[in-house]
Amino acid sequence: MFDVIIAGCGPTGAMLAAELRLHDVRVLVLEKETEPVSFVRIVGLHIRSIELMAMRGLLERILEHGRQRPAGAYFAAIDKPAPKGLESAHAYLLGIPQPVIVHLLEEHAIGLGAQVRRGCAVAGFEQDDEGVTVELADGEQLRSRYLVGCDGGRSTVRKLLGVGFPGEPSRTATLMGEMEVGVPQEEIAVKVTEINETDKSFSLRPFGEGVYRVVVSVAEVSDRAEPPTLEDFKQQLRTIAGTDFGVHSPRWLSSFGDATRLAERYRVGRVLLAGDAAHIHPPAGGQGLNLGVQDAFNLGWKLAAQIRGWAPETLLDTYQAERHPVAEDVLDNTRAQMELSSTEPGPQAVRRLLTELMDFDEVNRYLIEKITAIGIRYDFGAGPDLLGRRLRDIDVKQGHLYGLLHRGRGLLLDRTERLTVGGWSDRVDYLADPTAVLDVPCILLRPDGHVAWIGDDQQDLDDHLSRWFGKPAN
Repeated sequence: MFDVIIAGCGPTGAMLAAELRLHDVRVLVLEKETEPVSFVRIVGLHIRSIELMAMRGLLERILEHGRQRPAGAYFAAIDKPAPKGLESAHAYLLGIPQPVIVHLLEEHAIGLGAQVRRGCAVAGFEQDDEGVTVELADGEQLRSRYLVGCDGGRSTVRKLLGVGFPGEPSRTATLMGEMEVGVPQEEIAVKVTEINETDKSFSLRPFGEGVYRVVVSVAEVSDRAEPPTLEDFKQQLRTIAGTDFGVHSPRWLSSFGDATRLAERYRVGRVLLAGDAAHIHPPAGGQGLNLGVQDAFNLGWKLAAQIRGWAPETLLDTYQAERHPVAEDVLDNTRAQMELSSTEPGPQAVRRLLTELMDFDEVNRYLIEKITAIGIRYDFGAGPDLLGRRLRDIDVKQGHLYGLLHRGRGLLLDRTERLTVGGWSDRVDYLADPTAVLDVPCILLRPDGHVAWIGDDQQDLDDHLSRWFGKPAN
């Protein structure tokens, strides 16, 4: 009997497993693939995801395997630098091979005590008032209190659950891969510049050691699951550019469409959805992996609280209430970005206008905070603007704030030195620091780093501790 079974050991599933293990939840992760993916696709961790890695003490190790790049040129690839003064100690993009980040997160989860079983596909499940019976493809049955589908855009869990996945099917498709080329870089640069005058989506960029990242659109939309072939790339390059540039020796090849879909519900009883199982969208802005990892951070402590028995009655429901609107916003901004990549005169006119508007700091800042998720504000009710937002990694007397969040617990930061967490000390840490760099007297942080309360009154604090962390232990 497990507390939670997670279907899918991608970044979302591995991160969720680790978050649950911080609270001693018995976790089993089922991954249908027998081996990790072999192709080396580079993904980008945005500011908020980098901050979350710092909160759990993972960032230093991840940085060893990634490459930092300046923040900017995120929205529709409009080349504008990030505005000055972004409120983060990690205002950069971290490029990292996807297999590496998956391995590091899986290793982190296993190190905390999660079990991972590969070659195990979920074939069915039934839930009742006490838990979920999960049937595997080989007929084995497992029992768990909860099941979470982190099994991608074609999620078996979502389909078996009967949750609608409305949205738009793919209208366009794109091939993306990394490979070597057989012509000089100067020749490539001239041809790419010529094509980009009418096709902003076309790209051949050097990626080190003679390797190029190739992005080229295709005329026919395909819903196939298998990756494209090198010949597919050659054919499309000849169609678009008149030459295949002598491409050869691919590192990895993939394709994606611009389908945009959002699950109608994130939870039905004891079964929940997260990551691509709950939402899919075009890769514009590089938000997909980040959105899924942030789902896991939001869900992990809430599901653990439910299992440990101290969750307030509606706490688990706040997962959908908070994350569903965030996904809606990501889907909308990717829709907008895809329109701006169109070669039609209307979208190109809008793109030129937006390019001018992004010279205004407020516009540029708004868009970059949207893409990097540092502008998210959950609705916690009336209060100061900081309420419901994430708190940046401020200096405190013990070093940095995020260093105090490694255990996945709440935190009361008390500049008055008069308050206490009382009977919630088994769930909430306390730091008295009158020197903390804040312009408010005290704040209560949730385990995901969002500000749950601001003030200096003990009774008001106790009410909010009860709201987020349940009844006191004594």
